[in-house]
Amino acid sequence: MKILFVEDEKKVTEALQELCKLQNIQCDIANDGEEGLLYALNQIYDVIVLDIMLPGKDGIEILREIRKKGSKTPVLMLTAKDTVEDKVKGLDSGADDYLVKPFSAKELFARIRALGRRIESDYMENVVEIGNFTFDLDNFIATVDGNPLKLSYKEGLLLEMLIKRPDQVFSREQILDRVWGFDAEVNENNIEIYIHNLRKKLKNTNIKIETLRSIGYKLKVMD
Repeated sequence: MKILFVEDEKKVTEALQELCKLQNIQCDIANDGEEGLLYALNQIYDVIVLDIMLPGKDGIEILREIRKKGSKTPVLMLTAKDTVEDKVKGLDSGADDYLVKPFSAKELFARIRALGRRIESDYMENVVEIGNFTFDLDNFIATVDGNPLKLSYKEGLLLEMLIKRPDQVFSREQILDRVWGFDAEVNENNIEIYIHNLRKKLKNTNIKIETLRSIGYKLKVMD
């Protein structure tokens, strides 16, 4: 699991980082709204934890912007205000859950885990079936018309990433980070090669990988 915490109280984020390490959870930290929005739009997270009161852009602005861009990442809002109006505003802007400060770390991580499980159940089953194509997300086993489709491990990672969030645009940087690792010395041309190979393997299905010039890629399910 990879989480983004957008919170301006540095003592809180330092404690959260340590707790993430203990639970083998990857996390990024942003201490202001502008930085938080940059992370949210350019990285891929399983859950975003977003404080409402932030310097720069506030949490509601960030939430509205990422939803406008098509992000379906679950968002947990944090606030010091326990009013119905604040909760309604956050939820109406696209938040998935709400937690009032002060909160216990135990409850926070329980809610994060619940949101992480929810996106798995909301957007996919363990085996995705699209027309004549099936894809076993646990084992990276694909078939077309019942015939096995040979995928390399990285092709499987790339297809999994795209198929989990159809119609979401992924930048080359996001793909490199998720499939190869952010510190890997990989040329962006490698992505083109893997996309080309996947397109060839999916040519007899109604799944299309679209290129958005200078932006990235998205998976489209054709009617």
